[in-house]
Amino acid sequence: MSNTGMNMRGKITFYEEKNFQGRSYECTNDCSDMTSNLSRCQSCRVESGCFMVYDRSNYMGNQFFMKRGEYSDYMSMMGMRDCIKSCRMIPMHRGQYRMKIYEKENFGGQSHEMMEDCDNIMDRYRMNECQSCNVMDGHWLMYEQPQFRGKMMYMRPGEYRNFMDMGMSGQRFMSMRRITDSCN
Repeated sequence: MSNTGMNMRGKITFYEEKNFQGRSYECTNDCSDMTSNLSRCQSCRVESGCFMVYDRSNYMGNQFFMKRGEYSDYMSMMGMRDCIKSCRMIPMHRGQYRMKIYEKENFGGQSHEMMEDCDNIMDRYRMNECQSCNVMDGHWLMYEQPQFRGKMMYMRPGEYRNFMDMGMSGQRFMSMRRITDSCN
């Protein structure tokens, strides 16, 4: 039985100005459009849980992973060029992690099932890239470069036939990491 449904409540507070100044907005779940709550967001505090934040509404655009901590000027800390426009809480998962990665779109080409982090799919599986996947258990982060570097994408359980459909045009992923309960 997967325990994905047993999630700890996360809490993140966004502030209009750097250093936790200005108006604030507290969020304990997904928010597809932050602009209705704040005109801009330049700092945030994650009190519990883990979140993905996006620089476009509806969970699109560049994504950034945030765990418990203070981000007094996240734009310069993370290299973000734009304000946070949406955020998604990552549910706590206790149990196994399984994801099948595919070299080509629509589950084509070489494939491998993963249950652990992979810092370089080229070295481990001799795959040039990953363009589709099926996440069976757990929550994962995929990175465009080996060693968990570069742009990232949050993957929750489900089938992902084509990353371009998710606004990741031309994106290729070279390393994958499980999101474990270290978010607390």
